Amino acid sequence: MERFLVISPHTMKDCADVLSQFLYIGYITHFDWGCGDGDHTGYATIEASNAKEALLVVPPTQRPIAKVVKLNKFSPEEVKKFHKDL
Repeated sequence: MERFLVISPHTMKDCADVLSQFLYIGYITHFDWGCGDGDHTGYATIEASNAKEALLVVPPTQRPIAKVVKLNKFSPEEVKKFHKDL
């Protein structure tokens, strides 16, 4: 499984409706929400086989505006090699 950051923005006007949609599909607690600080966006780190699968945690109406970013980690050795290759 790969790890993905799922970012799902919405407007202040749509906030209650969008949160209700996440509640309905069962993923409300998988996300951290910036709404309380004026950033109407949900953020989740999801394990999935691919980006398309990771996007399924977002309600269908929100998928066109959601973003999925594949995450990876670098070891100290990899970072050192990057500098040598420059």
